[in-house]
Amino acid sequence: MIGPDPSALRGIDVHVHVESDGHGHTSLDDELLAASARYFKSDNDRAPTVEQIADYYRQRELAAVVFTVDASTATGHRALSSEEIADRAAAHADVLIPFGSVDPLAGAEAVRRDRRLIANHGVRGFKFHPSLQGFSPDDRQYYPLYEAIEEAGLPAVFHTGQTGIGAGLPGGRGIKLRLSNPMLLDDVAADFPGLPVILAHPSVPWQDEAISIATHKANVYIDLSGWSPKYFPPQLVRAASSYLQDKVLFGTDYPLLTPERWLRDFELLEIKPEVRPKILKHNAAHLLRLGDAPGA
Repeated sequence: MIGPDPSALRGIDVHVHVESDGHGHTSLDDELLAASARYFKSDNDRAPTVEQIADYYRQRELAAVVFTVDASTATGHRALSSEEIADRAAAHADVLIPFGSVDPLAGAEAVRRDRRLIANHGVRGFKFHPSLQGFSPDDRQYYPLYEAIEEAGLPAVFHTGQTGIGAGLPGGRGIKLRLSNPMLLDDVAADFPGLPVILAHPSVPWQDEAISIATHKANVYIDLSGWSPKYFPPQLVRAASSYLQDKVLFGTDYPLLTPERWLRDFELLEIKPEVRPKILKHNAAHLLRLGDAPGA
């Protein structure tokens, strides 16, 4: 498959958000964006365009999986266009790997859009955020979405654990954390063994559950985005350096967390030297079928 050449890269960041289309429209409304910035204590530019992200990562000899989250129904805020993101990312295929996002609450249209994004726009996977999108991922009404992704041989990344979106607002703006319990994805991984499932973030307060699922299911991976590595739960660090060393992926959650900070703090973790390149690059290259990785 086409895409970045891993041999030319220091790492592959599997979790990068596109939060602006460059025309004044953002992925979330101002209140939710501000809440997440406060939660992460982030003053980074929240509106880099696809082109700016490509330049930023190219300068650092990194590749990035880029996506938005379509939560139009649940939030009442029009999502950014995954079609436009994928098409613009195609001009930067040396560093950008586009994932799509569809609104699960859109029903049959979400499945049709799933297939269009794959066939017409070349997306290499899909992103879901159950809490923000307001759906329980183990509900069988959403299985046609996963069927389409599995048929295409693509991965799906699911937000798990706590979220900064809505944090500190009355009622968390109605966003329900339980929908991002990774145990809800155990059914999905079991029922779709050909679908690589990426559990995004340290899944606090359900870290042990995430580790258990990734240990039990061959098709389940964990990305390390959304947290500075110095705050990773110790059991996650131990698993990443040992029995899950082939199933853990470098990710930042940029623009909330920069790769500079993540990589600096990762250097301080007690990770075996021979495991570090797996986490930073080789596991993602294998999963995404890049370069000479098996299955490419």
